[in-house]
Amino acid sequence: MIHFVGAGPGAEDLITVRGERLLKQADVVIYAGSLVNPVHLARTKSDCDVYDSASMTLEQVMEVMIPAAQAGKTVVRLHTGDPSIYGAIREQMDWLDAQGVEYDVCPGVSSFCGAAAALRAEYTLPDVSQTVILSRMAGRTPVPERESIRSLAAHGSTMILFLSAGMLEKLTEELIAGGYAPGTPAAIVYKATWPDETVIRTTVAGLAEAAKQNGITKTALIAVGGFLGDTYERSKLYDPTFTHGCREATL
Repeated sequence: MIHFVGAGPGAEDLITVRGERLLKQADVVIYAGSLVNPVHLARTKSDCDVYDSASMTLEQVMEVMIPAAQAGKTVVRLHTGDPSIYGAIREQMDWLDAQGVEYDVCPGVSSFCGAAAALRAEYTLPDVSQTVILSRMAGRTPVPERESIRSLAAHGSTMILFLSAGMLEKLTEELIAGGYAPGTPAAIVYKATWPDETVIRTTVAGLAEAAKQNGITKTALIAVGGFLGDTYERSKLYDPTFTHGCREATL
């Protein structure tokens, strides 16, 4: 069996209980070495074969995983965060399906959740935003035109941007062109939940300069939106004047 496992955003103890168990059982581990915290590898057996996929192609990954699985070994493909977000797992699963190789997926804590914790923020504040947009700037890997930052910014929702820390001047231009005011609250979260986590609060207009001053060019999430401000409405969930299925209004 092959297990796709989300390692979580970085902190050693933010892998799931299931993910940790699978790592301990694995005979073969292929991990995303450029992103996954290497401390997770200490959970593997002493005779586990470990491969760093940072320099491997899809074909090379399959050349390791499939024979191992067919030989009855337990294989863990260890991805950063949750493998469903920018994890390139669809192409791996399709390949395994074509070869009739069994696999499953163990979800993980995404870095965008780790970033919210670092910011001590709630992405979905009443009367501010009830929508979270996860996206990225177009770079060497394009994005569909309908999903350009400018188009998505028009919603005025909470935006969490992956893989964009090296393009912040252009990102600011696109965010403002899409409708965010230059003074809209923004933040850069570098290596969320890692020991060297850094949180920088700024504005849309100040993103590039803030990153430059702190030497950040990669491994950071960009958060944008009014959820980082101070104004919001109280939630109806705990409002004593609001009746719902579990409680009658008391005021």
